[in-house]
Amino acid sequence: MEIELWVVPDCPNQQLAEEQLRQALDDAGLPTTGFTTRVIADETEAERSGFTGSPTILINGHDPFAEPDATPSLTCRLYRTPDGLARAPDADLLRHALEDARRS
Repeated sequence: MEIELWVVPDCPNQQLAEEQLRQALDDAGLPTTGFTTRVIADETEAERSGFTGSPTILINGHDPFAEPDATPSLTCRLYRTPDGLARAPDADLLRHALEDARRS
C-alpha cells in the first residue's frame, strides 16, 4: 500500500495529520506501513498534481476524502468528520479508508 501525505510548506496541520494517520495505520493492523510526505511548494505544482489543500492524504494514489468540484490551490483544507469540520480526517475515518483500499 502506498500512502502519501501532501502538505504546503510549514503546514500548521501536518503534525495532526501525521498523528491521525499513524493511529489509523496501527488500528487497521498496519503498524509497519509507512508513508511519505510531499511538500507542494507553489500554485503550478498544485495545479499539475490536483492538490486541493493541505493536508491531503492519498492512498494508492487516490484521495478518499476528495470533495467534488474542489479546485487545485495552496490552501488549508478542512475535513467533514462526525464531530464537524476538522483540520485533518480523524483516525477512524482514515482507518476505514485504509481498510477499503486494502480490500480493493
